[in-house]
Amino acid sequence: MSGTNNPYGGGYGGQMSGTMSYGAGSAAAAPAAGLIKDTTTAGFTKDVLEESRRQPVLVDFWAPWCGPCKQLAPALEKVVNESQGRVKLVKLNIDDHPAIPGQLGIQSIPAVIAFVNGRPMDGFMGAVPESQIRQFIDKIAGPAGADQAAEIEAAIEEAQGLLAAGDTDGAAQLFAAILQADPENAKAAAGMMDCLITLGETARAKQMLESLPEEMAGQAAIQAIALKLQQIEEVRKFGDPVALEHELALNPDHHDARMKLAKILNVQGKRDEAAEHLLLVMKKDRTFDDDGARRQLLEFFETWGPKDPATISARRRLSSILFS
Repeated sequence: MSGTNNPYGGGYGGQMSGTMSYGAGSAAAAPAAGLIKDTTTAGFTKDVLEESRRQPVLVDFWAPWCGPCKQLAPALEKVVNESQGRVKLVKLNIDDHPAIPGQLGIQSIPAVIAFVNGRPMDGFMGAVPESQIRQFIDKIAGPAGADQAAEIEAAIEEAQGLLAAGDTDGAAQLFAAILQADPENAKAAAGMMDCLITLGETARAKQMLESLPEEMAGQAAIQAIALKLQQIEEVRKFGDPVALEHELALNPDHHDARMKLAKILNVQGKRDEAAEHLLLVMKKDRTFDDDGARRQLLEFFETWGPKDPATISARRRLSSILFS
């Protein structure tokens, strides 16, 4: 997915920067030839023991006269090349270099031993099928894509932190790059729309929301953004907030005006002030609008997220009102 046709990015269609390396993949960047090599008794320590401290190393013990070895080798090499660097393969001819297999008690070949952190961890014998080799690698190195998933999640947290800190452009660029690697990531899509909203580009955010696949649109992160866009659309009908403040100065118990002002403040990003107005309505009249202030505050929590400081603070105060 290139920057020129990224449906999320717009002006933020650049490639991932820093340590991120999706698309090519940090492991996949290693040429396939670098994943497979022959070794000797003298090279075993460097090629296997030391290398296995970086990623698991499979050692294929074989011999030229071994028919099953010839059957296993193509399948083993194919699966290792497809593993994108999660493991490396080192081949040792036991006829030319019998000392290592003798020390390890290898009595039958083909035998494949996995080394992790300088020690033999697991292994198998015989010419097993590709599916069994893949299962073995997944067991040793973890399922394919696990590292990328963790990296993407970390990048999302970084982008969310940038947005919270006010670096909207930086957050948008990172969200766009994540979406290039994982176009159906709901959290990243929600983050990108949140950036657009923050930049005042609500029309683009709404357009992006409407273009999402149905399975993405139903996820919690996207639903929160949809609700946020609804809130923005609603407050456009409320008029000038200064006029509402004037009404409240004349009549502090004008709860409808206070509720509208709270919604406007929320859209402006003044979350603590918005919560303060709703909590004040609750203190004065829980029956107003059928407990509407509480329901509105819970809606704010949904868009703010459970970890937002405004949510945490307002939820604590809400509890004290409800259970006092």
